[in-house]
Amino acid sequence: MLDELSIETRTLFAELMERLAVREAQRNIGNLEGSFSTKSINGRDYLYFQHYVAGGTKRSICLGQKTAALEELVRQHKIEHTENQQDPIGIRELCAQLKAGRIATASHPVARVIRELADSAVFRVGGVLIGTHAFGCIGNLLGVRWDETTLGTLDIDVAAERNVSIAVPGIRADIPKALESLSMGFFPVPRLNPAHPSTTFAVRKSPLRVDLLTPKISQSEDPVFIPRLNAAAQPLSHLDYLITDPIPCCVINGDAIAVMVPQPLVFGLHKLIVSQLRDVTSGAKTHKDLYQAYQILSYFDRERPFELQQSWKELISKGGAWKKRAEAGLAATKKFGELTAI
Repeated sequence: MLDELSIETRTLFAELMERLAVREAQRNIGNLEGSFSTKSINGRDYLYFQHYVAGGTKRSICLGQKTAALEELVRQHKIEHTENQQDPIGIRELCAQLKAGRIATASHPVARVIRELADSAVFRVGGVLIGTHAFGCIGNLLGVRWDETTLGTLDIDVAAERNVSIAVPGIRADIPKALESLSMGFFPVPRLNPAHPSTTFAVRKSPLRVDLLTPKISQSEDPVFIPRLNAAAQPLSHLDYLITDPIPCCVINGDAIAVMVPQPLVFGLHKLIVSQLRDVTSGAKTHKDLYQAYQILSYFDRERPFELQQSWKELISKGGAWKKRAEAGLAATKKFGELTAI
């Protein structure tokens, strides 16, 4: 039985997504944490703006010789920065209301990491939030509350294609620097082969970790360096299916963090396949995969059965390992309940 969020909560979430889209579109100098300074060079005053870029690196930009127009820019920055801090479009207030409405939220440490990744442009250069945190986002998007046992984790999984077209050319992220700037103790986990770059960042004496993944397009399982992230990612079979055509969503924890997540139905079907890739020592993770898959598929089975039927047919038409693993995963979900559409 699906645990539906109230109509009021679902309406508030739709409003949050609209306001978040506006906030993302309005990113400007007022969003930058920084300060202005004046330097005198050869008897002339020049205005500089110092701020932190992706990864926590401080950058100083010369805006030019001090003029009335630049002084107006300084004044405007102060106004816009104050307005941004005051949450003029009520996003934080909406988040508080949504939390009271039992919407899925992220823990504080997880939200800190995802916010830094978002602020560092990871999700604007093709990064997609996957795994359990994406699952929580998808539940909010569909207006349902998933079983608590399938929501908790400190693993943060981010996937990215090796090459994508970026909407704004020139934007790059720097995941190692972004994590370092948090001062949470993240370190790259060494690989068994010391010649291979790390694809996982962890915190000592903590289960908090970030895993970077990319679709496997050859027989090689060696890590692949992705320049626009300045990090390596682990190739994974069937991942291309999951991260094709991701959609905007948000992670909630006091504020809303704009991210990209997989299509909800694709996420559920992909979990069927993932469950069959686990080894025998990963029983708990396999159970979680199957239960997450069942919850999403049961939503579509009830609310959008034709869409579920069509997507299932497309998936098994791939044949081979795709069909075998999907069918085995589907059969394994029967312990949770029956699906009538497939």
